[in-house]
Amino acid sequence: MKIHSGTLYWPTTIHNELSIIKNPIAPFYEVIIIGGGIAGFLAAHACLEAGLKVALIEKNDIAKGSTVANTGILHFSNDMMLHELIDQIGEKDAVRFYRMCYEAIQHIETITNTLPDQADFQRRQSICFASKTRDASKLLREFNALHTHGFPCEYWNDIIIKERLGFEKEGALVTFNDAEINPVKFVQALAEQCQQRGLHIFTNIMVNVLEDIHDSTILHTINGQFTTRHLIFATGYQHLPYGQLKGSDFKRSYTIVTNSIDNFKPWYEHSLIWETKRPYLYMRTTPDNRIIIGGLDEDKAKVPKSEEKLEKQSNKLLASLHELFPHYNVKIDYSYCATFGDSIDCLPFIGEHPDHPRYYYLLGYGGNGTVYSMIGANIITDLLKGVPNDDARIVTLARKNGIK
Repeated sequence: MKIHSGTLYWPTTIHNELSIIKNPIAPFYEVIIIGGGIAGFLAAHACLEAGLKVALIEKNDIAKGSTVANTGILHFSNDMMLHELIDQIGEKDAVRFYRMCYEAIQHIETITNTLPDQADFQRRQSICFASKTRDASKLLREFNALHTHGFPCEYWNDIIIKERLGFEKEGALVTFNDAEINPVKFVQALAEQCQQRGLHIFTNIMVNVLEDIHDSTILHTINGQFTTRHLIFATGYQHLPYGQLKGSDFKRSYTIVTNSIDNFKPWYEHSLIWETKRPYLYMRTTPDNRIIIGGLDEDKAKVPKSEEKLEKQSNKLLASLHELFPHYNVKIDYSYCATFGDSIDCLPFIGEHPDHPRYYYLLGYGGNGTVYSMIGANIITDLLKGVPNDDARIVTLARKNGIK
């Protein structure tokens, strides 16, 4: 399935393509990862840290799937607010899940500190404003939930919002220690580091048949056979080998990237900005002083074939930007539409397949895919090593809205 269309921004920021080492297929790998995006290489990094012999197989080129359309926004907050998640799964697990997201951003930062240019990782605060006046009470309730459980946050009233952002809204929730990243730089640099540490990377290879023999699996391809003990599927929004996700839904979202601008005032400290409305708008700035704004989600999986449709939605996004920041002289330099996977319970799908031992899914469905991928890489590596990980039960495939 084609998962994005239009003109993409992140590839223009890459000046040196990854040079993949042409390794012969080894007789045996302890782990094989299928998928060459953010999730796949975070899993590879974690497995290498654990001392495992690992190969990664990608059917196209790396970082060409959902990664290239990722806006690079890292929140510890989620599409479902903490107080809502508490109502859904209980206080203990909801708070722990939010803590997992918070810790995942810290872990991603640790990894980027070892990469060239740190993959443009930058800590940011996030500002979620009340789209309508009545939403302010919801933000206040969320502020109280986050503050009670020790997450760094503030609540801004209309006066502070006007002073710091220039537009008028009833209230806003501000969370600290979120971040932004260049997703393509991140994957390419992490791939380079991983292969220097022994990862075998195989691109443009399609796995045709999976054959289980005793405690091993043989992957049949036209390029040869791969044998492994464990398989991790980090395939994003592509077809899964076994089962369907009961609680998943596929949608499409639109994004524009503007020209560079000279002065971001009153955009407060290059914050990440989003809103309470669903579907919501989300915005960030870039190191070369552009604005990325996305949203207008639609309940359709396939990206539009019509250029007119993309242009129409892109102009709507530009109009929304002008409504908030009318003094910015901006135009659209890049615009695209991308498919993304959502989950009914707003949790990712991570863990061992309940009916296929040694097959693991690392699927960061939802609006926080990079963060979820970091969480999943750590959980699955523990499961591979036989190390107990209590977090695994929160995102398990065996839950009510898991796999069937």
